[in-house]
Amino acid sequence: MRHSWLLTVDALINLVLGVLLLVFPASLVRALGVPPAKVAFYPSLLGAVLVGIGIALVIERARGSSGLGLAGAISINMSAGLVLAAWLLAGSLEIPLRGRVLLWALVVMLVGISSLELLTTVRGSTARRPSEPDSPTQGD
Repeated sequence: MRHSWLLTVDALINLVLGVLLLVFPASLVRALGVPPAKVAFYPSLLGAVLVGIGIALVIERARGSSGLGLAGAISINMSAGLVLAAWLLAGSLEIPLRGRVLLWALVVMLVGISSLELLTTVRGSTARRPSEPDSPTQGD
């Protein structure tokens, strides 16, 4: 019982901090009294990672698992990749072309690997029926 309670508290902390960093990064920085960033790029990426961690913790609590596993990797990478893509598309980042190329490569890698992991997970869960044993079939 204590384990699921801890996962819930951890998830809430990560989700709240992540959303605050995504939605109100400049005001949160001022309120906390930490050094400000020129743009909210890095605070919002941190917020995306925290939201991803929070989502992963919620998933694992619902599953009754003891670790983040693949669901955690998918949540964190997808969240960070999508927020990074949003910054590149809508943000007014003043970075050289090589920086944009590097960041877009990160987006492709993060969202790409997460999509493959998600597809593999979904296909694996729909391929196995609840009544089937987990043992390999004859002839494998």
